[in-house]
Amino acid sequence: MCTAVSFHGNTHCFGRNLDLDYSYNESVAIIPRNFPIVLKNREFLSNHFAFIGTAYVYNGYPLLYDGTNEYGLSVCGLNFPDNAYYFPPRENMFNITPFEIIPWILSLCKNVSETREKLLNTNVTNIPYCEELPLTPLHWMISDREKSIVAEPTKNGLKIYDNPSHVLTNSPDFSKQLFSLNNYMSLSNENPKKSFSDKLPLTAYSRGMGAVGLPGDWSSQSRFVRASFVSCNSLCDENDLSTISQFFHILKSVAHPRGVVKTNKGKYQITVYSSCCDTNSMKYYYTTYNNSSISCVDMRKEELDGNYLFVYPMIQKENVYYQN
Repeated sequence: MCTAVSFHGNTHCFGRNLDLDYSYNESVAIIPRNFPIVLKNREFLSNHFAFIGTAYVYNGYPLLYDGTNEYGLSVCGLNFPDNAYYFPPRENMFNITPFEIIPWILSLCKNVSETREKLLNTNVTNIPYCEELPLTPLHWMISDREKSIVAEPTKNGLKIYDNPSHVLTNSPDFSKQLFSLNNYMSLSNENPKKSFSDKLPLTAYSRGMGAVGLPGDWSSQSRFVRASFVSCNSLCDENDLSTISQFFHILKSVAHPRGVVKTNKGKYQITVYSSCCDTNSMKYYYTTYNNSSISCVDMRKEELDGNYLFVYPMIQKENVYYQN
């Protein structure tokens, strides 16, 4: 269970909460322009755009959860249970596996429009990375500094939706998530005006009552509504760091404290990490469940014409802000 947000303040930020009951000891990975991106159904990619994101690095390969490239294009994969459908490779289509979607898009595309064009003839295949890592049902939010889209692999093929909310959670499919906002169109950041009845002496007895009815549970549908409301009404001071701080406040509004969501296996889901990439400066910020201090990796401090990964294990406890 996860939440992704694209937010426009004084700078553009893209990031997510990763909500799970386990961790793969995730790292921040910088993928330089000449690192070979190996693809299952075609030759590897080299001499591509550089990008940064959170990944599980397995046998030297970055299995990315989210990422942003040097042009500010960002992609995030979120769990899409009971809905995602992957086909075998198909003729006359570009075949790509789920774990390749993020590096493939970030390697080749500069913006949402270019990404949409590439996805139109794309088939998401049912080929796992390896036997030890079976396929995860996923859908993806893809954003640049202006637009967002959602790509969902279904039994009817890959569906692509415009995303005016700039938010994505999990199931149901995105069209249902977006439609559900109609149920909350009367919510406001202002005190409510009395419309219940002129016959009753009703008054607003507290600030914040304009948002009475905003769902507060941790279901994916409720998190979508809550993150959309908070994001759309968020304001920043006149500096980039204010936007970074505000972005993490948005993510905290839908974060999972340990104990509130119990899985069928008796474990408890938590927000393993929260990320925020400033797509203008290419600084990647994050917090972890046990370390609320904001840490940062600056992609532009590394040699981006190289051919090997830069890997920074996520800091779980120490209060460190910059890792390089």
